[in-house]
Amino acid sequence: MSTTVEKIKEIESEMARTQKNKATSFHLGQLKAKLAKLKRELLTPSGGGGGGGTGFDVARTGVASIGFIGFPSVGKSTLMTRLTGQHSEAAAYEFTTLTSVPGQVVYNGEFSGHGLNGSNLHVVAYRSFVAQQHESRPRQNLGCANHLGLAGAPLQIIDLPGIIEGAKDGRGRGRQVIAVAKTCHLIFIILDVNKPLTDKRVIESELEGFGIRINKSPPNITFKKKDKGGLNITSTVPLSHIDNDEIKAVMSEYRINSADITIRCDATVDDLIDVLEAKSRSYIPVIYCLNKIDSISIEELDLLYRIPNAVPISSEHGWNIDELMEAMWEKLSLKRVYTKPHGKAPDYSAPVVLRATRCTVEDFCNAIHRTIVEQFKTAIVYGKSVKHQPQRVGLAHELEDEDVGE
Repeated sequence: MSTTVEKIKEIESEMARTQKNKATSFHLGQLKAKLAKLKRELLTPSGGGGGGGTGFDVARTGVASIGFIGFPSVGKSTLMTRLTGQHSEAAAYEFTTLTSVPGQVVYNGEFSGHGLNGSNLHVVAYRSFVAQQHESRPRQNLGCANHLGLAGAPLQIIDLPGIIEGAKDGRGRGRQVIAVAKTCHLIFIILDVNKPLTDKRVIESELEGFGIRINKSPPNITFKKKDKGGLNITSTVPLSHIDNDEIKAVMSEYRINSADITIRCDATVDDLIDVLEAKSRSYIPVIYCLNKIDSISIEELDLLYRIPNAVPISSEHGWNIDELMEAMWEKLSLKRVYTKPHGKAPDYSAPVVLRATRCTVEDFCNAIHRTIVEQFKTAIVYGKSVKHQPQRVGLAHELEDEDVGE
C-alpha cells in the first residue's frame, strides 16, 4: 500500500506530465485539490506522535514572537545572542542547536544591543505633549524615546534548530521545527551570503509545503455553502489564472456541489485551495537575514539590497542590526500606547501594545480591562493620531504608535 509521501510524488509527477490547456484544466484542478488534501494529511497525521517533541514546546512571553529558520551553521545562534543576550550554543560545526531556545528583546525605538557600541534607531516621541509639559526644554531634544524614559515592547525570539531539504516531509525533525515557526508572528529566514541564494528558494518551498504563506495576505475569496442550486461563481475582476472548469473540479474534489463563490482578486487554483484549507494555512510576514556580509565585497552587498524583504547583516560583528530591528518592528505592525491616569503624569513604564488591525480606543480600553468600555464617555489622547494636543475622541478613534491615552 502506497504511503502518503508516495501518493504525493505520484500526483506531482502526473501534474508535471500533463500539459495545461482548456481540455485538461478540470483534471489539473482535481489533481491540485487531491495534492492539497494529501499534504494536509501528511502534516496532521491521525495517529499519535504528532506532537512537537521534547525541547520544541516553548512557553510564550512578550507581545509577539519571532522564529529563526535556516539551514545549519548560518549564524542563527550568534544572532540570537547578539539580540537578546541569551546564550544559544554556537560553533563552527553544523547542528549545534538541537532544541528551541527562547530569549527576549525589548524594542523601544532604540536598540542598544548586546555587544554593540550604540545604535542609531530613531523614534518619534510625544513632542507636542511634552513641549506643553516642559516648555523650557528645546523641542528638538525630545525626539528620542530614551529622553522620555519610554518603555518598549517585549518581543520573544525563538532560535530553532537548523532544517534540511525535505523538512516538511519529516527529515531531520524538520516537521517539528516548522510547526513551531508556524505559530510565530514573524519569521527570520537566516541565509549565509557565502552559499547560493538557491537556499532561499528551498526554505521557501519547505515553509509553503507546510501551509505557511510568506509575506502574503489571505486571498479575497468568499464561498458560502447552500443546500441546493449548484455552484454560483461570480468575480469582480478578470480571472487570468483560473477558469470555471478548474473551480468546479476543486469544489468537486472537496465534495462541495452547491455554494455561492465570490472572487475579488485575480486568483489562482492554489488561492482557491488555500481558502478551502484555511484552517491549515498561516499567513506570516518574513524577513530574509542575509548574514556574514563581512565576507563579501561592497559590489556584492549592493546586489543583496535588491532582494525584497531582505536585510544584510553580520551577526558576528553586529553590523546593520539596527536596520534589522526597524524592519522587524515594521513587519510586526504593533503600536505602543501609554496610559495617563487623570491628573497625573503619563506612565511610560508599561505600554499597552496593540496590533495595527485592532488599534481603536475601544481595543485600548479592552486591553486594560473590559469593564472600562461600559463606563466610557470620552478619551483624551495625545500624540500623532490627533490633530490637537490633547483631543477628546470616541471609541472608534484609531490610535498611532506612542500615543498617550487618558
